[in-house]
Amino acid sequence: MEIDMSRIPAHIAIIMDGNGRWAKAQGKPRSYGHQAGVDTVRRITKECTRLGVKYLTLYTFSTENWNRPSDEIAALMGLVLTSLEDEIFMKNDVRFRVIGDMGRLPVEVQEKLQETMDHTAANKTMTMVVALSYSSKWEITEAVRQIAAEVKEGKTDVSQIDEEEISRHLETRFMPDPDLLIRTGGELRVSNYLLWQIAYSELYFCDTYWPDFDEENLHAAIADFQHRKRRFGGVENVASMDQAKANKKE
Repeated sequence: MEIDMSRIPAHIAIIMDGNGRWAKAQGKPRSYGHQAGVDTVRRITKECTRLGVKYLTLYTFSTENWNRPSDEIAALMGLVLTSLEDEIFMKNDVRFRVIGDMGRLPVEVQEKLQETMDHTAANKTMTMVVALSYSSKWEITEAVRQIAAEVKEGKTDVSQIDEEEISRHLETRFMPDPDLLIRTGGELRVSNYLLWQIAYSELYFCDTYWPDFDEENLHAAIADFQHRKRRFGGVENVASMDQAKANKKE
């Protein structure tokens, strides 16, 4: 699949869906699918850095996922601890960031996440953002609480609250909104993911389960994006990325 290297999305967000169904189809436990999904993360991260993507945001574990069976949650938390490898980040010059309610995570997971963020803070080629214990409704609710507290303390005037002020209180304030949102696994919904940020993102859905999602699938999503016309509520504009905007956010 040929893609235009001059119009690569600056920020790609992915809903990595289908691990459990992929494992079930092979007669394996769901944890087997999650492990295979980690291998896909390695491949896609490497390819995104090669293509020049500046931000890659991965929906890893939602606040609703806390309702899953305890053994599956334990397996997922274990994967977080074992999958944060130097090979992913240092070899590809990738910075690691986390968005979500980290306070709900096991202490050892919190420590490992912070250690990886600190260790990779100087990396510049791309930023991988993991949405962990995250949901968009939770994020927006927290932002509203913070703004309300600032108004009460006299730090913020109600008249100053606009879209930019809200965005400054979101977990994603350090990066631009996604240009392209990809969901694997065949479902056609966004599942409480970056609801504020994807207001003008291009959405791409594919039937491929996440463990089978490869570089060719990624290229197909990007090629589809590049053939769309982005209007942002205004005049027609062929999809093109403002890399300067992304660099400014870093």
